Amino acid sequence: MSNATFAPAYGPVAIPVKELLPWAIFGGLLLMLAIYFIGAEQGATSLISGMGVHEFVHDGRHLLGFPCH
Repeated sequence: MSNATFAPAYGPVAIPVKELLPWAIFGGLLLMLAIYFIGAEQGATSLISGMGVHEFVHDGRHLLGFPCH
């Protein structure tokens, strides 16, 4: 048997915060928009008339604990 050990040739790449921050903000805005449509797109705060959005996100609404009926 050989006593050779595996050593990876490359390590993890450091990502500067300056490059990561715009993507983190963009992702956060998308998440906030998704939470709005799942949690509040109904009734007085509705941006889109009708029940189409509500029915589309209905199961996700229950999964996240938002009451709807």
